[in-house]
Amino acid sequence: DSATVLALTARALGADRALALIMPEKDSSPDSEVLAREVAAQLGVGVVKEDMTAALSELGCYERRDAAVREVFRDYDPRRDRVKIVLPGDLLDQGGLNVFSLVRVSPEGGHERQLLSPSAYLGIVAASNMKQRTRMLTLYYHAERRNYAVVGTANKNEHGQGFFVKYGDGGVDVQPIQHLYKTQVYQLARHLRIPQRIIDRTPSSDTYSEGCSQEEFYFRLPFELMDVMWYGLEHEVPARMVARELGLSEEQVGRAYRDLARKARATQYLRTDPISFAPE
Repeated sequence: DSATVLALTARALGADRALALIMPEKDSSPDSEVLAREVAAQLGVGVVKEDMTAALSELGCYERRDAAVREVFRDYDPRRDRVKIVLPGDLLDQGGLNVFSLVRVSPEGGHERQLLSPSAYLGIVAASNMKQRTRMLTLYYHAERRNYAVVGTANKNEHGQGFFVKYGDGGVDVQPIQHLYKTQVYQLARHLRIPQRIIDRTPSSDTYSEGCSQEEFYFRLPFELMDVMWYGLEHEVPARMVARELGLSEEQVGRAYRDLARKARATQYLRTDPISFAPE
């Protein structure tokens, strides 16, 4: 998404009028910076790197997150263990509510998984969302210093189903791919000749110390299936017709329909403007 948006921005405005920010923190994958520099160099766009670790430490991001993790794993040690939060991966077969679990990975590769209590879940998410909001502050510093606009990278899947942080990665001036399904973003990326290594990389929010794909963290479906079913849901295509096209059962598509609708409904507050009490 970010690479595609950068390419669109450079093409529309000129590479000399675009700027790519790389904003890693201690939980980020080193590959993210390598790939970001690769696509920026290909496009001829300037790069600024801002390490977010010190700022997040001062805000208490890691300390607050670790305290919430210890509500689940009392002996959790961030110097040793890696963690991520995930949803059940069997949506098509079992459906059910979106109840998050915490996964801990030991240095030896052992995995532990426990359901998250509401308190632990909210604590981890609230602390982790500091990362996106701190990046937003940094983006606007560089934008205002240059009299630039901040360009967002949310696609239709992320925006419509609430997979973004309000006033974090959702706090932007322009959203050029917000109307595109993820599969369409891939098509556009290939057209724009984004490096294949970026196209092939598993989509991730790159937020947790343990690698976590967007599918296991939130969407619960591969994009090539989800996008067809979401299109069907939005255009009132009967589940049986979508099922026939995808080689699934009507019951499986029905589960996906319900999950998509539930996520959109539950995250409507993220897409809502601030409430005003001014008289008309």
